[in-house]
Order: sequence, then structure tokens, then C-alpha cells
Amino acid sequence: MSNIFEIAKKANIDEKYLIPYGYDKAKIDFAIMDSLKDKPNGKLVLVTAITPTKAGEGKTTTSIGLHDGLNSIGVPSIVALREPSLGPVFGIKGGATGGGKASVIPSEDINLHFTGDMHALTSSINLISAIIDNHIFQGNELGIDSSRILWKRALDMNDRALRKVTVMQGEKKGQPRDDEFVITVASELMAIMCLANNPQEFQDRVNRIIVAYNFDGNPVTIKDLKISHAIMKLMKNALNPNLVQTLEGNPAIIHGGPFANIAHGCNSIIATKMALKLAPVVVTEAGFGADLGAEKFLDIKCRVGGLKPDAVVMVATIRALKMHGGQAFEDLQNENIDALKAGVCNLKKHLDNIAKYGLPIVVCINHFASDTEEETKALSNWCEENGYEYAYCSAFGDGGKGAEDLARKVMKTLETKESNYAPLYDANKPIKEKIETICKEIYGASEIVYSENANKQIDDYTKLGFDKTPVCIAKTPQSLTDNPKILGAPSGFTITIREVRLSAGANFVVALTGAVMTMPGLPKIPAAVKMEDEEI
Repeated sequence: MSNIFEIAKKANIDEKYLIPYGYDKAKIDFAIMDSLKDKPNGKLVLVTAITPTKAGEGKTTTSIGLHDGLNSIGVPSIVALREPSLGPVFGIKGGATGGGKASVIPSEDINLHFTGDMHALTSSINLISAIIDNHIFQGNELGIDSSRILWKRALDMNDRALRKVTVMQGEKKGQPRDDEFVITVASELMAIMCLANNPQEFQDRVNRIIVAYNFDGNPVTIKDLKISHAIMKLMKNALNPNLVQTLEGNPAIIHGGPFANIAHGCNSIIATKMALKLAPVVVTEAGFGADLGAEKFLDIKCRVGGLKPDAVVMVATIRALKMHGGQAFEDLQNENIDALKAGVCNLKKHLDNIAKYGLPIVVCINHFASDTEEETKALSNWCEENGYEYAYCSAFGDGGKGAEDLARKVMKTLETKESNYAPLYDANKPIKEKIETICKEIYGASEIVYSENANKQIDDYTKLGFDKTPVCIAKTPQSLTDNPKILGAPSGFTITIREVRLSAGANFVVALTGAVMTMPGLPKIPAAVKMEDEEI
């Protein structure tokens, strides 16, 4: 590993703006933005993917590989990624620092405690809960209705036992009530950290968070509780992006990490804007498939941050496409052209969706050793017949060299094709119209059904004036529908909105579909157990 000061120099970061955390990672002081304000922005490339499967797509690996590939062909770039959550690190997913030779390092530090951002967020979230309950205990001057407390405690861990809990038990002056925890990355505070353009805006947004309603039915905010300064003290360092490096010694900025299935799925606007001032090309990613991460990146993050992406890389694998075409996971090693041709409908649906935003696209086929020559030829023919720029990428095994063709195709696209980016919907439209636009245009649904509770919540938020905000839909990442078992590119199905939550500070409403959980659980054999034989 190179010393982090060498990486900073490569990223054009003056060392006076570096806050080192040892020799291999550092924070970048937000004050650097003043010195960069007159520099033009670089080109912004979003890496997204088809609907994920157990076969693996490798979106983060491709993002890092493309970044290394660009540098390998002489194009300085920066990759801007999300921070991993301990939940999936110890759950099904494992780490989130890429794979093979396309990784960011120090991987274990990044996957675990890193620079303490998740700790700061979790502490801030739970401070708010502690202050709310203490306020009620100490006389309840604000008249908080304990049956209408909206704010949820958080833990950066998959723990299904905390989905339903009872608080205030045994307190003589307190009223016991049912409550729940969310995973830290699903909390509104994480969304605010990633949507604020600067620290002052972060504090302003925090003050607007609605934590409860009083007995008169009026909102109670963080501003009413007078604790935004305490939160700022906890979050002060966490608001500065983190600088690390790839295995090939290229700079990587990692900051913020909301899930895309239950939150908006993108790294912070602060980090992305900083990277755009530091490099001529910035590679970033959005979580899960393009129906979730890319939609939220393009309809929420870019709208809020005033960002204009220049191109999109759509990651797919032959293995995953065969699964979408009906081939069993256990049989993926065997050639199956028919399943590949049947499953390419999923790739086509995502590509059609991105085209609705006016963005040029490069298809990236993340190459696996099991891909046969005939399968590779069949997918290449499909891309050519449909007029898609495409490249095969072997960055996992070959590092930046294995992504050079992809890098050249991306640069060709940036140089020859214009971005006509525009969000999918008008944020000023009614909440239901925005939900239905996403469900029909992006997912392929024909009907949207609302629970009685969801209808009431939408009416309440409209009366409060929060109808003119973007919409963040919480949905399974495993399907375009709200049923994780349905693969391919179905159409004409029904989506059920069971609950709608208001994130007043983040300035969007969250529509929850199906059985999606804001506190995930661990699998039968968690990744934590599989680490038993690893060297400490």
C-alpha cells in the first residue's frame, strides 16, 4: 500500500486538507471545496446493474475495475463509493470493497470500523431517541404523544429480534409502548448525511426532521428538541469524506452508505461533488439493480445535488442472465444458450429504463471463467443487433488491465454522445402519481394498490405540505416486482404499498412495498460464522 499522503497527491489534494487515520486512510476536510470552487466539474459515470441474483453481478468490482482501467489507459479518475454496513458484512453479502484484483484497501478496515462514520450515525440516531423519551419522562413540555413517536432507534447490524420491541418498561413515569429498531443505513439521518450539499445544510435538514406528533396532532421536530448542535458535534468528522486507495494505488473516496432497497442507495453528494472537482472522470455506483439504485440516484440524488450524469455503465453477467432465463443456480456452470436468450429480457428492461432519463449507456459483461465461447458470442451478437456499446470486463482476475476495453468504450461514449439527463417525474406532482410513475415506468407494474394506512399517511403528508418531494420506494432488490421469487422482466403485475413514511429532513417520502424490512435478519449460516477459520 502507498502512504495515504501519496494517494492524496495523486488525487490533487493538498495535504493541509488531509486528516490522516494512520498511514493508509484519511478524511478530506470539507474546507477543500472553497479552494476548488472555480474548477470545472469532471464527467460523472454511474455504474448500475441488472436485477441481482445469487449468481453475482459484481457492480462494485466493476466500478473499481473501471477506475483502475481508466488510469491504466492514461485517464486520471476517482471512484466514489458507499461505505459498507456491518449488517451485510456479517450476513449474506460479506464485504463491500470489490473483489479479486479490483478492490479498495485496507478492505478489512473499510468493511468494519473504518473511520467511525457508522458509529457516529448510530450514536446520533439513538441520542435523538433518548432525548425524546427523556423529554416525556421529565414533564413533556412539548406535549409529545407517545403513541405517535415516529423516530426509530438504530443498530448497524442485521438483528431480526429488534424488529418489534417494548420500551419504557418498568418506568413509573413512563408509558410502555411498542417500538422497533431500523438498521443504521435505513435511518433518515443516513439519508440526510448523503443528500446534504454541505455541513450547514446537513444541520438545517436535521432540524427539520419530524420525530413525533403532539397531542394536538402537530409535528415535533429536532429543532423543537434543541439538539441539532449536539448531533453536529457527534457528526462533525463523519461529514468529511474518506480517502483510501485501490490495489493499484489509485485514489478512492468512500462516504455514506444507505441501502438501495430500503433507502436511496447512493454515496454522499458531498463526496461526489468533491470527486468531480478533483478528477476529469468520476466513477460512482448505486446499490442493487437499476430499478432501485439507479432510479433513486437519478430521481433523488441528482435532483437534490444538481448533478448531471454523463453516462451509465450497465453491469450484467452471463450467469445471472441465465438465471433470469430459468436456469437453476446449481446448473449455471453448464452452457445454456436458450436460458441466456430468455434471460436477456431483464437486461433489456433496465437498458430501456435508463434510456428514459436521456443517458448514453455502455453494457459491461462481467466475465466469469465458466462463460463459454458460444454464450459469449450469443450475448455479443444480441448487443450488436440492438445497437448497444458493450465490453467484457475481467477486472476481478486481471485488475485494471482487464477493464481497459471497458474504459476505452466509456471514454468513447463520453466523447461522442451527449447526456440529455432529466428526472423521470416532476417532483411537484401528487405523491400517488409519482409512486405510480416509478412502479409502471421502471418496474413494469400495471396496478398499484394502497393499504388503508398508506392512503391515510399520504393524505396527512399532503396536508403538511410534503407532497412536492421525491419518492423513495422500498422494494425487494431480487425482482422488478414486489415478489422476490419472480425473475426476468415481468409486466402487468400489481404492486402493493403497505405503508408510507415521511422523511422531512431528507425531503422525501418512503413508500414500503410487500414484505421489505427496514431491519434485515441474518441467514442460517451468517458470514460471521464462515469467518471462524480466517486469520485474525
